[in-house]
Parts: sequence; structure tokens; C-alpha cells
Amino acid sequence: MNRLDAAQIRDFQQDGAVALRGLFREWVEPLRTGIERNMAEPSSVARIYPAKDGSGLFFGDYCNWSRFAEYADFLRHSALAETTAQLMGARTVRLFHEHVLVKEPGTDMPTPWHHDQPYYSVDGEQNCSVWVALDTVPLDTAVEFVAGSHRWGRWFRPEKFDRTALNQDDGLEPVPDIDAERSRHRVLSWELEPGDAVAFHFLTLHSAPGNRATGRRRRAFSARVVGDDARWAVRKGKTSPPFTGVTLAAGEALQGPEFPVLYPPPA
Repeated sequence: MNRLDAAQIRDFQQDGAVALRGLFREWVEPLRTGIERNMAEPSSVARIYPAKDGSGLFFGDYCNWSRFAEYADFLRHSALAETTAQLMGARTVRLFHEHVLVKEPGTDMPTPWHHDQPYYSVDGEQNCSVWVALDTVPLDTAVEFVAGSHRWGRWFRPEKFDRTALNQDDGLEPVPDIDAERSRHRVLSWELEPGDAVAFHFLTLHSAPGNRATGRRRRAFSARVVGDDARWAVRKGKTSPPFTGVTLAAGEALQGPEFPVLYPPPA
């Protein structure tokens, strides 16, 4: 079993984000292959935002693990499940969904400040996103996180990455202007090499700049998992992913073929 040290677990639980160095190096090439296949065959919910000057694009897609063997192999056979079980303090780990994000060279669209929980149709304290870098990520294109924001007890209005509201009149407060008040926060970010990752809580505020560099892609594979206390949630309006085929009632334990158990591994 891959053992994290106590400081990594503490940082995840207290700060809401922690870097994991070199944990997925052997999975870089398989995941790159899967992403190229995914970009050639996007799903019906893929989002493709071209750069304003036409020089790059921001590609995002999710819930494709059953279509691409590279994704399924990573989710089931990498150190992902054991690692997140330790971070969350969970006996079981279940997949919520996977998400690929590609910022091609010249992509000027940033990922705005947000946290993920209000987008999702799941509740529970035990949750974790693992953002795996498939290219070198210098600080000028790295994801940033507001340390401790998962403990604020606040839920912010979800928006699409082009800054339009996911749902109108959802009753949630707007995301604060973190950039205007950076001195009030401890903002975390890490330079990453292929195979490094960042694990973070669904309620941790995060953002990322565009990729204005020429000749350097920024590909990432993100796995979102949940622990023992995961329950299906019904939100006001749309969720992302939509999971239109799920028939669970609000408050039911998360289960079903869309959400396979990753840990302990099936016999």
C-alpha cells in the first residue's frame, strides 16, 4: 500500500489541498493516449472554448471512463484509491467522476475562482479531487488554492468557465474576489512535473490562469472520489456532471454502475 506521511494527510485535512510528488509517473503516457482519443471523440457534454485570437483552446470533458480503457485502468489500478482513502480517512473509496482538462498553447481563458461542491450532485465530508499533471506545469499556469477555504462553511454560486451562471437564482452567494483580497488569504500553488498531482477537497476554492505560453500544452486528468459518507444530492437547477440516468433519491447512499467502488478493490 502506498503510505502517505502524516504531514501530507494533515495538510490535506487542514489546508484542503496537498501536492503528491511522482505518484503517477508510470501513468503519464497511458493517460496522454486516453486524452488524445477523448479529444478526437468528445462526449456530448464536452466543453471546448477557443482562444479569443484563435491560437489555442480549452478542452474539458468528463464521465468517459467506461469509453476509454486508459482512464478505467488508471482509476482501478493506480495508487489513486489507496492514497485518497488515507487522505479522507475513509474505509471505502467510490468514483464520482473523472474530468480531463486541456489548455493548449496560446489559450487565454483562465479557470475562474470556484469550488466544486455546489456543482455536484453528491454530499459528504469525505471527498477528494486528484488533479494529475501530464505536462510540466510552471507556476505561471499552475492551479491555485485558498488554504482552509473548505472549512469556511460557505457555498458559492457555480458558474460555467466562461463566467456565465450555471443556474439562475440558486440562492448561493457569489464567489468573493480572491484576486482583489489576496493579502487576506494563504494561496497555495505548486510547480508540477508529469506524474505529480494535487489532491484537494470539493469545497476548496481554486483557480488557474490561461496557458499563454507557445509550444507548451497543459494536460491534466482529474479523478473525483468520495468516501463512506457520500449521499446523492438534488440541487436547485443543473448539476455538472448532469447524471441524467441516475434515479437515486435525495439522501440515498451513492451507489450504482456510474459510481464504482475503487477501494477496497473488488475481489
